[in-house]
Amino acid sequence: MQTAEQALSRTEFRTDETEYQLLSLPANGVALAAAIMAETGEPFSALVVDRHEVSLLLRQEVLEQYGSRLRLARLSDQSYRLITFEEVLEPELVGFLARIGAALAAAGIPILAFAAYSRDHIFVPAEHHSRALAALNALQNEARRG
Repeated sequence: MQTAEQALSRTEFRTDETEYQLLSLPANGVALAAAIMAETGEPFSALVVDRHEVSLLLRQEVLEQYGSRLRLARLSDQSYRLITFEEVLEPELVGFLARIGAALAAAGIPILAFAAYSRDHIFVPAEHHSRALAALNALQNEARRG
């Protein structure tokens, strides 16, 4: 079974040069959100539906393109940058994201966490992106010395 230390020591931190925006729609906005996701087909994007709201995380340029259809959306004031952990993570893995979150919390960096089937992704405020990568590299070096 894969351990958090093994995953941390082997992962690659992948990022892009894109800024993302988090937005919220009313709970009945799922059809609109799904349509935008289907039309863009752009990685990375996220759609979360719960009983209170529909949340979207979209590339800034997608938000600009579809802004007229998202008039009822509440936008975060913050722009975010993506960091993907490229190691394939087993579903039974325990503590990986906890270690990531603790390292970034110690550096005073908030995160938005998203899990796909085999990889985890975090978003950090754009102005903290370089510091976040530095903190993650330090955590990875610690895991490799482990």
